[in-house]
Amino acid sequence: MVAIERLENAGEAERSAIIEPLGEHARVQGMPWNPQHVVLALTDIGGIRGGLIGFIQWDWLYIEILAIQESLRGHGWGRRLVETAERIAVDAASRGLWVSTFTFQAPGLYERLGFVQCGRIDDYPAGHSRLFYKKDLAQPGQS
Repeated sequence: MVAIERLENAGEAERSAIIEPLGEHARVQGMPWNPQHVVLALTDIGGIRGGLIGFIQWDWLYIEILAIQESLRGHGWGRRLVETAERIAVDAASRGLWVSTFTFQAPGLYERLGFVQCGRIDDYPAGHSRLFYKKDLAQPGQS
């Protein structure tokens, strides 16, 4: 009998088992699910101080996480991380990058880097908005 079970401490094996039917459906539709993970760490002698986590899937790079330790903010590290991810996307012949962020985070960073807002959920979380941005990448031979 099939049932719904909340998995409080789901690990990679459980996540993979849940994603597997999505991957199979996408494959049947001619859109195989095979993300290329992108992980950039901002490091110094003391360890990791932030970084960027994302993946390339279906010719787009999704920036899932961009985080920088408070003491390093305002020194251009966010810009450099996103620009590095963009170069990786270009090298992978991606059509663009996309990200979701919040109004209390740093949406101006993405705007300064040429991202355009393409979606918004107001009052999420309460008093703020969730914003979606994308940046198209021109490929050689495209106009």
